[in-house]
Amino acid sequence: MRLNRFISVTVIITSFCVLYVYQQSEIFRLAYLGQKKQITFNELLDKNTALRYNIKKNSSLVNIGKSMGSANEFQMPDNYRFVRFIPSRDGLKVADQDQGREGLLARIFSLKRQALAKTVNP
Repeated sequence: MRLNRFISVTVIITSFCVLYVYQQSEIFRLAYLGQKKQITFNELLDKNTALRYNIKKNSSLVNIGKSMGSANEFQMPDNYRFVRFIPSRDGLKVADQDQGREGLLARIFSLKRQALAKTVNP
């Protein structure tokens, strides 16, 4: 009789302990899920703010491209090319240089490959 009662009390206490541990693990799981959703929400809110600002200021990529394309003075330098400006009455002008010649410092500090970025997933 005593052994039967001891086993039943042990089973009841063990089942309550297992249910308690399950409840605590669910609380942590839901907290992590809520935290992940909060991060996603904040990222979307930041993107929304940036898009609203771009629309308000009319600074979309298309408009920036049009304004850069319409300006004939804009020139994109080649990779690893130093551009030298000479002051003049009209403003700064690009100095004529030998494009094939590279200086010692340019050869020492120039990188011949591109840097690769790796994404970090939280």
